[in-house]
Amino acid sequence: MKKMLLKGVGASPGAAIASIYYIRALDLSVERRDGRNPAAETERYESAKTKAFSELDGLYEKTAALDSAAAQVFEIHKLMLEDPDFCDGVEAAVGAGMNAEFAVKSSADSLADFLGTLENEVMRERAADLRDASGRLIRILKGLEEKSEMPEGEFIVLAEDLLPSQTVRLDRDKVRGFVTKGGSSTSHSVILAKTMGIPCIVGMGAGFEQLPTDGEIAIDGGTGEVLVNPTPSERENFLQRVDEFARKRLELEKFRNVEAVTRTGHRILVSANIGSVADADTAISFGADGVGLFRSEFLYLESSDFPSEEKQFEAYMAVLEKMAPKPVVIRTLDLGSDKQAPYFDIPDEENPALGYRAIRICLKEPHIFHTQLRALLRASVYGRLQVMFPMITHLGQVLEIKKTIKLLKEQLDGENIPYSRDIEFGIMVETPAAAIMSDELAKEVDFFSLGTNDLTQYTMAVDRMNARIGDIFNPADPAVLRLIELTAKNAHNNGIWVGICGESAADPALTEFYISLGIDELSVSPPSVPAVKKAILTNKA
Repeated sequence: MKKMLLKGVGASPGAAIASIYYIRALDLSVERRDGRNPAAETERYESAKTKAFSELDGLYEKTAALDSAAAQVFEIHKLMLEDPDFCDGVEAAVGAGMNAEFAVKSSADSLADFLGTLENEVMRERAADLRDASGRLIRILKGLEEKSEMPEGEFIVLAEDLLPSQTVRLDRDKVRGFVTKGGSSTSHSVILAKTMGIPCIVGMGAGFEQLPTDGEIAIDGGTGEVLVNPTPSERENFLQRVDEFARKRLELEKFRNVEAVTRTGHRILVSANIGSVADADTAISFGADGVGLFRSEFLYLESSDFPSEEKQFEAYMAVLEKMAPKPVVIRTLDLGSDKQAPYFDIPDEENPALGYRAIRICLKEPHIFHTQLRALLRASVYGRLQVMFPMITHLGQVLEIKKTIKLLKEQLDGENIPYSRDIEFGIMVETPAAAIMSDELAKEVDFFSLGTNDLTQYTMAVDRMNARIGDIFNPADPAVLRLIELTAKNAHNNGIWVGICGESAADPALTEFYISLGIDELSVSPPSVPAVKKAILTNKA
């Protein structure tokens, strides 16, 4: 077979050369059959659901032994199969006399199509989870078995859309990379690849159809290059890339568990951004100095109803215990019309990024806010808690938050429920308004965390999800940097610490700038922690 050079989107850096392991999707096509006995089809559906849950529990246990963060996806699959909209759709179709297979597919397709239209990338990825979970039901209903034959030696996985249930069966000692037809930076394959430290290429599109199902393949997860059947000289070139990447990874190992101190003696905490309790294990494994951003909305997005105070308390307690005595910054609920839970009906808005979201929801819906804050206060005795409030635009919001916290502390005192007296309360500075008024805001809080993704979006008046104007979205634009500088200056003048928790925190081109401002914390994705520590320690500023 002739050699080919194709291009995808590099999503996890590194290089690899190995045999192809082509994962073919099972034939899960179904035909609609009407006139079926609703009771019999309901029994088939419930039986398949029971078996699916048993399989998912088994997959969770197997995966958790290797990677507790990756295992969480199987809990998500169970939640998707219990989603009220999905279940109602199946029951309605079966009740109308349709066969269970078609009822499952039609309901899943309808809900997945809706999720796929949402602007929020994480919610769009839930569509893939739903298709995977519902596909399991259909496979069981059709009486098909999952295939798991793998090559003898090392391999690179090729798949149209790599599913969590497929990756769990892979021999991690042999897999050297992933290439998928679709996918994005939050795809399961990308998350797994970054955790494993291997290359991943997504978004191959039509080029995927040109890839063979066997033979040898070389990939570069940084450039997105896919080389089929390389010549001896090309093979040698890729092997050199593999060695170079391995050398760099080994070099970074020594920076995992060291303190990042500048030449002037200022220590900068290099913390991790995480989205679930399980992610705390990943943060620890990469040497994070703490958690600089814990996105609490995962509790809402992965539940079929508003999470109770007890459920939230257990989650916050778990992450605080895992990280203790290191600090954990938990961001309060950051939902909106572009990122909403299915049970929380927020009307569509023309400008969701400027609309009813984050702290605006919390202050308007006190029953939601109070439940979360009580859970946070109760959990605070299990570690070093710092609570952060998103989307602050004016002082009045901060004063109202402080009033609410005082009220809830009095409630807990009256109930003889303990909480830490040393909790720090801070805000995200992610709007120009907050940056401009940072001198006044700093007098009322314990810390600032600059959310550079949204700060850039609002400062530059650019939709960061719009690829057509992506060149305008620049976290290093002078306008953005001036606001960051102003915020840092006002924070330190008022005796509070300031951190960065956006994507630019991991940008080595900005490390010297952040050092010059005396930034106290840089919070990044867990795999980026060693590289950021190295950038600080080797910087000459």
